[in-house]
Amino acid sequence: MSGMATPRPGSRRLWSSALGIVAAAVLAVGVNMLVDRLAPRARVDLTQQRLYTLSAGTVSVLQGLQDPVTLRLFYSRRLGSAVPAYGSYAERVRAMLEEYAAVSGGRVRLEVFDPEPFSETEDRALAYGLQGVPVDQSGEQIYFGLAGVNLLDDERTVPFFQPERERFLEFDLTRLVYELSNPRRPMLGVMSSLPVNGDPRMMMMMRGGPAGQPYAFMQTLRQFFTVQDVALDAQRIADDVQVLMVIHPQGLPDATLYAIDQFVMRGGKLIVFTDPHSEGQAGRPGPGGQPPRMTSSNLDRLLNPWGIDAPHDGVVLDLRGAWRVRANPNDRVQAVDYVAWFNLQGDSISQAEVATAQLNQVTVASAGWLQRREGASVEFVPLLTSSDRSMTANVARVQENPDPARILAEFRPDGVRRVIAARVRGDIPSAFPDGPPPPPEGAERPADFPAHRARSEGAANFVVINDADLLEDRFWVRVQDFFGQQVATPISDNGALVANLVDTFAGGDALISLRSRGESLRPFTVVDDIRRDADARFRQTERELTERLQATERRLRELRQGGERGQGSAVITAEQRAEIDAARAQILQTRQQLRAVQLDLRRDIERTETWLRVLNIAAVPLLLTIFAIGVGVARQRRRAAARA
Repeated sequence: MSGMATPRPGSRRLWSSALGIVAAAVLAVGVNMLVDRLAPRARVDLTQQRLYTLSAGTVSVLQGLQDPVTLRLFYSRRLGSAVPAYGSYAERVRAMLEEYAAVSGGRVRLEVFDPEPFSETEDRALAYGLQGVPVDQSGEQIYFGLAGVNLLDDERTVPFFQPERERFLEFDLTRLVYELSNPRRPMLGVMSSLPVNGDPRMMMMMRGGPAGQPYAFMQTLRQFFTVQDVALDAQRIADDVQVLMVIHPQGLPDATLYAIDQFVMRGGKLIVFTDPHSEGQAGRPGPGGQPPRMTSSNLDRLLNPWGIDAPHDGVVLDLRGAWRVRANPNDRVQAVDYVAWFNLQGDSISQAEVATAQLNQVTVASAGWLQRREGASVEFVPLLTSSDRSMTANVARVQENPDPARILAEFRPDGVRRVIAARVRGDIPSAFPDGPPPPPEGAERPADFPAHRARSEGAANFVVINDADLLEDRFWVRVQDFFGQQVATPISDNGALVANLVDTFAGGDALISLRSRGESLRPFTVVDDIRRDADARFRQTERELTERLQATERRLRELRQGGERGQGSAVITAEQRAEIDAARAQILQTRQQLRAVQLDLRRDIERTETWLRVLNIAAVPLLLTIFAIGVGVARQRRRAAARA
């Protein structure tokens, strides 16, 4: 029929491409709906630091739950609108908790609440002990905390999520779940010459201040283990003690040394902290109010027969990671590297051992070194090692008012790396081959005193760390006041190291893989680099213009104070008036140039920020659109080629 128009081939191709794009969009929406309905737990973590990927230890804890655990997140949305940084952090906390619920297979139940002021939800948050914080002058309280409960109505809480602890978010959450799911904890025995459980004398002297409080690492251990104090004169270690920590042993009687020896012989796990010079002990007054004269400790009576040397007459000095401390008041230099206190990082921390593989930094102070005795057959595995920029020095160098500047001036590294902490394993003999020593004078042996063991039953396992200051709070944790609550923020992984060692020896490695993560707020590093460069250029130009401005203003003052010499009053000549006007004009011009320089450099930064934001927001949709169009065009060409 001549009256009907036949569509042109080009028009058909255009309509086919358009329909293909529409079909691709409908298909994408449909696939998203189908996946959301049928595979709600499918997730892909594309963050650089794998912020939302759970560690193996967390997965083990969640999948090993026998009874359900309910987690209740209380988050005031007003907090996010008032402080956007908290809003971003809250999104990460909620996403992480949803991941916990998904991985647990339903054994972790998540409930989210927005506690409005004076509501029943707010009363519930207060009943759990969550911390309310005023957001403005009205006194309204906002909340951002977590409460967990189990079937036995045991409760564990995070009173308020601190952004400063974002790197430890997974650790805090898994610890909470772990505590609710493990009512029976491993038994840890602690024998210490240091006041690790707190010093009442110091608390009385400081009137309730932080001094004299229990060590932070002890508070961490009590959250995971049942801790039993072991007396310094104990003749027997209880059978239910799985792991024994001996901290800074000084003058232990033979009966106690024998008890430790037999504990290891029967298969108990031992962690020893010796020290050639305890900075913590030296900084505390003795019973008479004076600093103690003896600050070293050793366990040579046991370690030497077991194949280990831990010298207590020398310390390790290391330039890499040395702390900056105040110099002598009479010295011009305000701060100096104190090579006796240093951070161990990188290859100084063993990555092959499960207890240390995820640690980033460990701090030691006036530490000694370890070595395997010649002829010993035990396995000696270094955990912490100094760098090759280290040396050893007599312990007297760091005792009694050491001079950091002088120690640094005399520092000569010898290129040798020293082992500061090591794990030891092997079949070892008893340090008391002739049997138990007699009991202390006036004491009797316990009725259940076990039979003597001449050798270890199987391979003995113990760890030796020749630095007790690794446990001191001031070297690894900072405590800050947050609206009346004491918040401890680790600056080193000393506490994690101790917890990992105990947890490994207690037989469970579920928590070992927990590590500090990155933060969810990712800065524009390119913009920051541009800003720094721009600031440097601006400061240079600003300095030049400021100097010119100051010179001009100085000349202007001279002209105003000039006038005709020799007359009773200052008279400004026409030439001086013209020079004054020119100086004023130059001042105005210089100030305009200063503003122009700052404005131009700011425009560069804002332009780059704008483009980066556009790319971050539009890049993925744009790439998907281009991909869909490309697929449609390719299909159309294949069809056209097939028809031809």
